[in-house]
Amino acid sequence: MLQSPLWPVFYHLCADLVRAEISLGCGADLKKRRRETTDQSHSQIGAGQSVRGESEMALAPGLSRKLKKVLESRTETPDLLASLKTLSTFYEDNTPHARRNLRSTIEKRALSINLDFLQASSAAQQALDQVEEEVNSLAECCDRIEKALNSCNATTGNIIETTERLKRDLDVNTQRQEIVSCFLRDYQLSNEEINALRDEDLDESFFKALAHVQEIHANCKVLLRTHHQRAGLELMDMMAMYQEGAYERLCRWVQAECRKLGDTENPEVGELLKTAVRCLKERPVLFKYCAEEVANMRHNALFRRFLSALTRGGPGGLPRPIEVHAHDPLRYVGDMLGWLHQALASERELVLGLLDPDVGDTGLTASQFSKSQNGSGKTDSDLTFVLDRIFEGVCRPFKVRVEQVLQSQPSLIISYKLSNTLEFYSYTISDLLGRETALCNTLWVLKEAAQKTYFDILKSRGEKLLRYPPLVAADLSPPTAVRDGVSVLLEIIETHNSTMVPVSRETPDFNLVISALLDPIIQMCEQAAEAHKSKGAGHSSRRRLSSDSGNVSKSSVDAILSNSSSTPSSQQSNETPSKIFLINCLCAIQQPLIGHEVAAEYVKNLGSMIDNHLRILVDKEVDTILRRCGLLPKMRHFRSKEVSLPLAEIEDTSPTSLSECLKAFFGLVLGSESSLPEFELLQVPKLRSEACIQVARSLAEAYEQIYQAIMDPENGYPDPKSLARHPPDQIRTILGI
Repeated sequence: MLQSPLWPVFYHLCADLVRAEISLGCGADLKKRRRETTDQSHSQIGAGQSVRGESEMALAPGLSRKLKKVLESRTETPDLLASLKTLSTFYEDNTPHARRNLRSTIEKRALSINLDFLQASSAAQQALDQVEEEVNSLAECCDRIEKALNSCNATTGNIIETTERLKRDLDVNTQRQEIVSCFLRDYQLSNEEINALRDEDLDESFFKALAHVQEIHANCKVLLRTHHQRAGLELMDMMAMYQEGAYERLCRWVQAECRKLGDTENPEVGELLKTAVRCLKERPVLFKYCAEEVANMRHNALFRRFLSALTRGGPGGLPRPIEVHAHDPLRYVGDMLGWLHQALASERELVLGLLDPDVGDTGLTASQFSKSQNGSGKTDSDLTFVLDRIFEGVCRPFKVRVEQVLQSQPSLIISYKLSNTLEFYSYTISDLLGRETALCNTLWVLKEAAQKTYFDILKSRGEKLLRYPPLVAADLSPPTAVRDGVSVLLEIIETHNSTMVPVSRETPDFNLVISALLDPIIQMCEQAAEAHKSKGAGHSSRRRLSSDSGNVSKSSVDAILSNSSSTPSSQQSNETPSKIFLINCLCAIQQPLIGHEVAAEYVKNLGSMIDNHLRILVDKEVDTILRRCGLLPKMRHFRSKEVSLPLAEIEDTSPTSLSECLKAFFGLVLGSESSLPEFELLQVPKLRSEACIQVARSLAEAYEQIYQAIMDPENGYPDPKSLARHPPDQIRTILGI
């Protein structure tokens, strides 16, 4: 730090400062401090000399602090270096005189800088002076204005208070005016609305005024809950008078418009009329008057249209009159039902659009319509009442003509088709109109009459068959009546399958029709079989008397066969053709009906009957064969499990008697004497084969019981193998089972 080039200058500056303070006469202490500072500085400049050893010299405290401060100053700081650099710019000579005048030089330089600044800022100062003068003038103007305002405020204070009071009064009056306007709007009718309610011609303004009257009437009910009850009662009386008068005029207008609906075939309901009817629903009595007017007008119009369709036809003769086809019962009745159904659809659309305009879908059924009303059964009943009244007039002419058709004794198929057609339209019209109506009741009565006619024809047909049963043919084939009855039934089934069935209709029991047609035929076949059996029994008794004298010189086997084939055998042989005839008849009925779903249950019952008769036939044939062999009386001993004596000791099952019977049985089985029945007269090959198999199986089972009893040692037969030469397996093989 001592080698810095600025250090001598700094030293001289410090020395000059001290001298300058001493020269200025700052007091003895100051001179003493400067002297001490100078001495200390000289002592520090000496090379290698230490001033710290001279501690005995006393320095003034102020000068000591300053010197200490100078010495402790760091000359390498940027601020000090910058200051010295600036000082070097105007401090040219480093002389004692210059150093002594450093302060004055610095002050002069500062003074010159300030003078330059003053000269440079003189223009701004002048401008600021002008601004100050203007501000002062503005302040004076503001003071004058304030004085003027204070004087005006003092003079106009009353006017302002009066204005504020009038403004508050205006706000109160405006609010009262709004309240009065709202009251008049909610509780009074305008002159235009009163005139609209009293005018003869109805338009949209009438309905708006009527709606306003209803709104005022409802508001009066709210007013009655407050302390303005008198005003509410007076207003309600006034609105009730307007309302009743308006509804009476509205009812007369609607009735007049409804009368016009009866003049056209397919009238259009205007929006104004729909609105009027919608308003009349608020008055059920008046609404009922209008509904009755509509029903009466359309009742007469529909009656005239129905008679015209029956007798004159459409305009220009097309379509042709319905009665032109009176010779064809199906088309005649079908055309009338179709016309009624079409008329019902159009009339229902008209009435529904008039009485309930809010329902847009006119295709709803009666049950769906009642559900869509969400509990409004009143509208549904009004609709049903009007439609019932409209179609009440056509019931009698329609019923008379259908009864005439049924009394003309149509055929069985025509009667069945008429019954199905009437049943279909009964369900369809009931869905649209309702069950408890005049037209639906008429249709159901006619349907029952057609069904009764159909069953009466079946009954008379069956009684005729039972009264004169046919003779059994020689080949035991079914009579012609069976084939005819089955053919008629197949045609009825085809008609039944092609019949249109409504969704709401329950599945009919077709078995009643099948039973009514086929049960008399089956009973007829049973009567014919009984007659044939009794007739065969008489012939067999005569043959038996003529052949008694020829049975003397025969072998023992022939004697057994001839004796056992006497009266019981002949009775069984007479019953066999009867059973075969019944089976043939039942099969002739069953076979064509297989595959028809409606007759599945009856076919199943016929199968059970055939199986029962076939089982009886097989049992009778087996008993006949065993009787011819003499084994039938003995079978009870073989089948009985509780026998007190051995079978060999019983007379009926003794070895001698049993030997002769088994010889006869083996003769029948082996075919040496006779052959087993083959049921050639059964016309169904499957049943014929099944009958033969069942006979053979029953004979094999009977022989197996006999064989086991003979081979049982407890029965006491001496030589069982010679008595029963053939084992049961061999007999089964011979019989082919």
